[in-house]
Amino acid sequence: MATLRLSAVSKSFAKQPVLQDISLEVGDREFLVLVGASGCGKSTLLRLIAGLELVTSGGIYLNERPIHTLPPAQRDMAMVFQSYALYPHMTVYENIAFGLRRQQRSRLGLWRAWQQRQQVEQRVSAVAELLQITPLLARKPKELSGGQKQRVALGRAIARNPQVFLMDEPLSNLDLHLRNETRAQLVQLHQELQTTTVYVTHDQTEAMTMGDRLVVLHQGQVQQCATPWHMYSAPANRYVAQFVGYPPMNIVPVTRDAQGMFGAEWLRCPIDPQRLFGQTAGDRLLWGVRPEDWHCCGPEDADLKGSISRIELLGADATLELNIAPDLTINCKLPATQLYGDGLRVGQSLGLRGDRAKFHFFDPTTEQRL
Repeated sequence: MATLRLSAVSKSFAKQPVLQDISLEVGDREFLVLVGASGCGKSTLLRLIAGLELVTSGGIYLNERPIHTLPPAQRDMAMVFQSYALYPHMTVYENIAFGLRRQQRSRLGLWRAWQQRQQVEQRVSAVAELLQITPLLARKPKELSGGQKQRVALGRAIARNPQVFLMDEPLSNLDLHLRNETRAQLVQLHQELQTTTVYVTHDQTEAMTMGDRLVVLHQGQVQQCATPWHMYSAPANRYVAQFVGYPPMNIVPVTRDAQGMFGAEWLRCPIDPQRLFGQTAGDRLLWGVRPEDWHCCGPEDADLKGSISRIELLGADATLELNIAPDLTINCKLPATQLYGDGLRVGQSLGLRGDRAKFHFFDPTTEQRL
């Protein structure tokens, strides 16, 4: 059993704040994903948990035991790095066994280390079989592909049987096909090992498909912590709304009146007044609709109309960009069969109607969800 808690953790470098007042709880056996754009502080936060950096303020607790003052070796965690960090002069077997041997020596003393040799061999063999790298045990890292190196790095972490796994963008060096394959293997491994895991990525696809919960970071602050579906369907603010999902959510400024919602002459879209309880006529809002929540329709039923300026084919789907007003475009996502079945082309006019139940509204000042 391993629960991890961060309480008001902050980190500064040369008096420049990098992380500000981070409070999180990672449940036993949970797979928590830290996601955000480059520079948001997610890797720094992982290094604070591992003990590779010291917190400026706040505390980190493992099973309610404070660990933020302990050195990395005493935190009972294993970290998988983006760069694999394998020893080039050692074989795969020796790389996997290295941490396990050091762990046993520190606990039992050098004079008893030889008694554990058979135990180490059994553990390495079991891990190699789990990761399907048994035929590679005699090779050195230079003889391995990127995917094989990543599995060796995972094996080294698994062999130690830590309370918590920490993973810092472990798939970013792999090509698309191998990344998808390894991602599925990681999910399966977590289901088998049931070890508490904190995973860092900038790839929202990885985050959405792997995490039990996601934490979106921006400029060193937590924007939202929720399940993937809740974060997609009810983003806490404008940043999360446009970060999660591809293409990003369309967000445009509109003005509310007593009868409904009006943006400009290009938009008239009545809504249920209960959706915006407390908003009065004349209030400015930010109105959001995801590209996949638009539907093609005739001009008489359209919420907005525009001319197609760009088409991107994405396999089964296609993304269309519509010019609906000067300096204002809207993205919509349609099935590719509909695109070609209707004969849609660049320059053609198109009417769109939004799914009323999936509209999103944000405060224009705070950008928080209404």
